[in-house]
Amino acid sequence: MTLDQNGVLVACSSCGTMNRLKYAGLERASKCGKCQSLLPFPAEPIEVRSAQLFNAVIAGASVPVVVDFWAVWCGPCHMMAPEVDKVAQRTAGRALVLKVDTDANPELSQRYQIRSIPTIAIFLDGREATRAAGVQPAAAIEQLLARDAHA
Repeated sequence: MTLDQNGVLVACSSCGTMNRLKYAGLERASKCGKCQSLLPFPAEPIEVRSAQLFNAVIAGASVPVVVDFWAVWCGPCHMMAPEVDKVAQRTAGRALVLKVDTDANPELSQRYQIRSIPTIAIFLDGREATRAAGVQPAAAIEQLLARDAHA
């Protein structure tokens, strides 16, 4: 799965056709434009490649957005990656999980004053609702999400 300015691009599991799940409708089931099979909800963390794409997701998402700020060289970030994967799987259709490499996206790191990694931030209605720094188990991330974003 990847992102563009308008949505999440997903491949149909039946025919392989790429489809766009618009940010404004991420909570709704969608069908493939070619074969009409149901498309999967995003159930894995999606890497954010630019601040522009990040801005588009945060501004347009109809579901809470869980953001994992991390870096390739960070050992604790790698320890937390499987927990972030679990959150993406468990909250598919109710939240969108993104990964932001702080070294590849310094503008986002500076904007959100990320001082330690890993940091998990929950965004709701275009703004940051809460955050937690340090390694977090999936259950703790889901509690943050449920408490502050009602997902």
